[in-house]
Amino acid sequence: MVSPSNNTLHTAYDSKIEGNVIVTRVDAAINWMRKNSLWPMPMGLACCAIELMATASSRFDISRFGMEVMRFSPRQSDVLIVSGTVTYKMALAVKRIWDQMPEPKWCIAMGACASSGGMYRSYATLQGIDKLIPVDVYISGCPPRPEALIEGLLKLQTKIEGEHSMLDQKRSFIEEIA
Repeated sequence: MVSPSNNTLHTAYDSKIEGNVIVTRVDAAINWMRKNSLWPMPMGLACCAIELMATASSRFDISRFGMEVMRFSPRQSDVLIVSGTVTYKMALAVKRIWDQMPEPKWCIAMGACASSGGMYRSYATLQGIDKLIPVDVYISGCPPRPEALIEGLLKLQTKIEGEHSMLDQKRSFIEEIA
């Protein structure tokens, strides 16, 4: 639109910035970043650990989903993958690692033994890691295939996508103040 007084072009639309503007909610942006940058902490305790290791191989390639950065330091991880039989002797170490992980953090119970104790109904075996720490995704099988772990990680991504991250941060901030 040309103004008759000073012959300048006034417009509400600028084609130079077309395609460079994204409109979204803060929750959606934070959850998108979290779900696409999961850093697993492998806790391989038995035969399921072999399948966990195979998931990172070139045949299954979890790097397609942004999860190839396996961290062996709990302070740099946000997903604990408990794979295998958890004995009471090992349970304290798993709990210590879980406590050292920064928030937000998630847990995957991989295999029948980690989920429910499996075939071991003995005094020495913990009957499911959920007795000790909260579990977000259960993966069945004895041992589960690498494809099952990838599906579990994708389910975890879907769960993270639906979280209310800003609401949780507000609540924790209010609790710290009070």
